[in-house]
Amino acid sequence: MVSFFVTHISSILAVSHVLISVGISIRVIMRRTATGVALAWLFLVSVFPFGGAVMYLMLGERRISATRVRRISTRQTDYEKLVERGIARGLADVDWSRHRPAARAMNILGKTTVGVPTVHGSSGKLFSKTDQILDGITADIENAQNSILMEFYIWNEGGKADEVLDAVIRAAQRGVSCRILIDALGGARWWRSRQPQKLREAGVEVCQALPVGILRNLIDRTDLRVHRKIVVIDSKIAWTGSMNLVDPKFFKQEKNLGEWVDAMVRLEGAVVAPLALTMIGDWTTETGESLDDIVPNLRLDRITASGPADIQVVPSGPGETKDGLLQMLIATINSAEKELVLTTPYFVPDESILCALRAAAARGVRVDLIVPEKVDSILTRFAGRSYYDDLMEVGANIYLYKKGLLHTKSISSDRDISMIGTVNLDMRSLWINYEVALFIYDENFGKSLFDLQQSYIRDSDLLEPEQWAGRSALRKFLENTFRLVSLIL
Repeated sequence: MVSFFVTHISSILAVSHVLISVGISIRVIMRRTATGVALAWLFLVSVFPFGGAVMYLMLGERRISATRVRRISTRQTDYEKLVERGIARGLADVDWSRHRPAARAMNILGKTTVGVPTVHGSSGKLFSKTDQILDGITADIENAQNSILMEFYIWNEGGKADEVLDAVIRAAQRGVSCRILIDALGGARWWRSRQPQKLREAGVEVCQALPVGILRNLIDRTDLRVHRKIVVIDSKIAWTGSMNLVDPKFFKQEKNLGEWVDAMVRLEGAVVAPLALTMIGDWTTETGESLDDIVPNLRLDRITASGPADIQVVPSGPGETKDGLLQMLIATINSAEKELVLTTPYFVPDESILCALRAAAARGVRVDLIVPEKVDSILTRFAGRSYYDDLMEVGANIYLYKKGLLHTKSISSDRDISMIGTVNLDMRSLWINYEVALFIYDENFGKSLFDLQQSYIRDSDLLEPEQWAGRSALRKFLENTFRLVSLIL
């Protein structure tokens, strides 16, 4: 009897193994996932059918709920109408004779893949000192008269971040319309604090982006996060870049990585409109509030061209875009004729980005990649290092930043085409997170970004190929193992 029972159970498990493997394999194949990623999932599910299937259903697809899909579709339609109004007012009338042909080609690429044209006439000032960034945001909030929009992945209590919060409370109390959107997971500690309630008591509308929970996990992929950092004040001033609303002196000091090093851009002119619409789109997706109820109060129609820079705002994320941001990053890399400088805290690139970087270095472009010496992710630490050989063998330079966790996400191409924003050069930012990036066509801004990147290089050590080649076989094995895992995460 026992033998029959064991045989019966074994048969059921064997059949289940086959059915699960076949079912997941069909799903992977029909979704036309990247070949390397698809093969990794097929191998995992065939070897570990039950655990592999669970992992695939949790992490293998950019799964979002039907409600989110519907709201994103609605907001994109509304967004396109608002963009058309801006075009009608001439905000997209860029004089492309002022720029290299590569910039005009990138504009067409962004319009085709994401639906966002370059806007003419903006000014952007780059800030890299934390105190100056937080003091600047606070001062702009203190002068707000009509509306404040804020969106961050993380808000952390302590230091000058609290001064920003107090300024928002004072603004709401004097009648300014204030909306704040903070990611549920990134800001989990903040959401458990007293600060959200203090804001609500002052009249600020505060909302969680992508709430997490057991039931929600059944319809949304849990680790899809809103990673954007946007502040828009009175539809006149905007801030964006790599910095969360934190004071580094009070943020993750227990990690022993030093202070996080960031950069933000303070913007005026035409670019304020697409940044405001990006944040409002996220707000309506989470709340279900109508864009028509929000936009009139923002007075976006009053935004005019002001400044020398032509800027393309490119948002990305599941349900919004496919590979538009990835294509723009590749185009930026390909645009370089002399020099290319990149900064990113997490370097686990898509294969196409790796190929573009190798091609740039191989055709004689000076390629400088600046990454922090220490990062807060074991996966990224090992997986990222596995790509260093690929770059150094074609002549690219890799710099290890030593004065903290370099968190700035930027690309400088020949000092006249720039990217700065929230997107890391890793698989999560490229495929999973909701991100936003500025592609700035302007020599003045390009020079200021290049100068900032050179200051990072001065605080870094150049990784010598001979020294790197001498690391242990165990480290090489761990790096390549984590590189494989990163494909499916």
